[in-house]
Amino acid sequence: MKLTKERIVDAGMAVFAEVGYQNLSMRQVADRLDAHAGSLYYHVRGKEELLALMADRVCRRAYDAGTAALAALPSAAVWQDRVEAQATALRAEIKEHAGGAQLLAESPGMLSTGAFSLMERLLCTLLDGGLPAGHCGIAADTLLSHVTGFVLQEQNQPTAPPAVTADLYADLCERFPLVMGDLIPRPGADEKFTRSIRLLCTGFAALD
Repeated sequence: MKLTKERIVDAGMAVFAEVGYQNLSMRQVADRLDAHAGSLYYHVRGKEELLALMADRVCRRAYDAGTAALAALPSAAVWQDRVEAQATALRAEIKEHAGGAQLLAESPGMLSTGAFSLMERLLCTLLDGGLPAGHCGIAADTLLSHVTGFVLQEQNQPTAPPAVTADLYADLCERFPLVMGDLIPRPGADEKFTRSIRLLCTGFAALD
């Protein structure tokens, strides 16, 4: 098959899922495509550009998913609902890719129409909601950083909890009663994410 930038990004995403951000190499991507590493450079200048293109693809797909989520909202939806729909779509798209949150957090700076599209629409949503323009940039950055950080924690969760002896557990409960006790609710990841977005929106609304 003809070597194209899209095929290189496809292969990059597959290799990234296996080896992670730091260990990705152009040679591994070339091997995945059964091509010579040098031939990749006719389409992509190097690893940094490839990582940026991969991150841009995730953002573009998240934008499209957000478009569908917004279209599904009822006509009476308020700006907070529109923010939640966009954040939820972004989280779901990042989770589709192993290490996707790390990819967005650590990809080198590059002009990215996908990222710009996500930010532009979020800024419009906040402005339409009546937030002062002077606060919208920070609010949008906070939301996007929160989504990325939330998924980063999800994707880095250990497969099994650490082993704890009965004595250590009792000691932890005594020293950290709020962390270990039942007073503070511990919702599941989906509910926690939704409530966290709504909590942020409540704070943003107070800026009006």
